[in-house]
Amino acid sequence: MSKETFKAFVRKHPKLVTYVNQGEMNWQKFYEMYDMYGEDHEVWNSYLVEPKKAEPKKDLMEYFKNINLDSVQESIASIQRVLGVLGDLAVAKEETPKNIREPKPIYKHFDD
Repeated sequence: MSKETFKAFVRKHPKLVTYVNQGEMNWQKFYEMYDMYGEDHEVWNSYLVEPKKAEPKKDLMEYFKNINLDSVQESIASIQRVLGVLGDLAVAKEETPKNIREPKPIYKHFDD
């Protein structure tokens, strides 16, 4: 097998470049494997076949099992306290006088 066919093989399988760049393999070993086994041998399976990724299970019960109810309850209590303080501030703001002076009657000069 020629170097040109090996180069074409590498162009067809660019994943081989990552193995060389990561230092897991070198071009000499890849070329020797290509020369000994050819393109279609199963020796390439470990280098060219993508491992199947396990899909995450979306189990609703598993999700609820991992929830810490104490922390949820503490969070709800904190939110309730914040809402209570905001409500108290709103009520206090409505109840405060607006510094409006009542006009004194014109005919009254002194407190009679």
